[in-house]
Amino acid sequence: MNVGDRVRLLTGREEGIVTRLLDNELVEVAIDNDFTIPVLRREVVVVAAEETKTFGLSASAAAAEKKAASSGASRAAKAAGVAQPAPAKKTEGPEAPAAPKAAPVQKGLYLALTHQSPELLSLHIINHTDRDVLFTYGEETAGQYRALYADKLKAKSVSAALGHWHLKDFDKWPAPVMQLLPHLLNDTTAYELLTKRVQFKANSFYTSRQANVPVLQREAYLFQLDEKPAAPVAVAPEKLAETLQQQLSGNAPAKPAAVAPAPEPAKALVAPPHEVDLHLEALDAEAAKAEPPLSNTAILKLQLEAFEDTLSRALATNMHEIIYIHGSGNGTLRKELHKLLSRNKDIKFFEDSQKEKFGYGATLVRLK
Repeated sequence: MNVGDRVRLLTGREEGIVTRLLDNELVEVAIDNDFTIPVLRREVVVVAAEETKTFGLSASAAAAEKKAASSGASRAAKAAGVAQPAPAKKTEGPEAPAAPKAAPVQKGLYLALTHQSPELLSLHIINHTDRDVLFTYGEETAGQYRALYADKLKAKSVSAALGHWHLKDFDKWPAPVMQLLPHLLNDTTAYELLTKRVQFKANSFYTSRQANVPVLQREAYLFQLDEKPAAPVAVAPEKLAETLQQQLSGNAPAKPAAVAPAPEPAKALVAPPHEVDLHLEALDAEAAKAEPPLSNTAILKLQLEAFEDTLSRALATNMHEIIYIHGSGNGTLRKELHKLLSRNKDIKFFEDSQKEKFGYGATLVRLK
């Protein structure tokens, strides 16, 4: 049983989508996309793909999916602060002119995210071109890449679900990385490999929603992967098959313009000091003397960046505790630190440190 599976409750007729695996015995299920409930694994059964293919979605399931797309999009946009259009008011007299239709989606390769429930999205690659496309899909998390899927997409087709992501985990989503190679049998043009990495940002993500996406034929968040089309490879027709075979096998000689820079060697992870002074003078002496002086907002930004960097290194190097010296002042920095610490699941507890020495100007953080 995996996230995204459609399941049926054994104790009734209700169907839903698995949105999270809570533990070895418990899953979270969105029932008809109206509400989510924790259910024991032994109390649900996966609806086989063959059943859906043969009989189609039940009326309630189809209505639920349609409702998921609209309610999920509105919830997400509201959470991101994106304004939603007000419902049109009926007016007496002649009909108001129809709203202009959205511009049709141009041909190309796209990454699409569709609602399976109001908060669960599935990822797909759409080939809205006249050529077949060989592709690989992977994810990059904290600078580490992992290849997950490889397949061939025919012209005007959509891939199977490549992953399922929860909107509640938006800030933790990995960056999807796709490599795409268009090709067509008996064509006289070969193309270079396209590599695209997508980094999602709240404002641009929630405004990327498109209705009735081509090929997919439903609403989705849409991101074009080939804004810069793949460059044709100059090659004699008699050598085309050989060149294409070399590209697919990875043995083609690299062109200087297409050679990616060699990755920098990984830097050794250094544990931070046991006591970290977050005063501006200690973090950046030159910035502290700058004229005109930095604004309070800019200073706070530097201090929070230093805090996040040292905390992440402390966790990565298995430190047991760390002390942050933030000063008393007006308490703004202290409140921000305590707010961030209270949300971090890797923190055992935190408290004011060495009051006889710092008063309320330092915080001791005990790490798990």
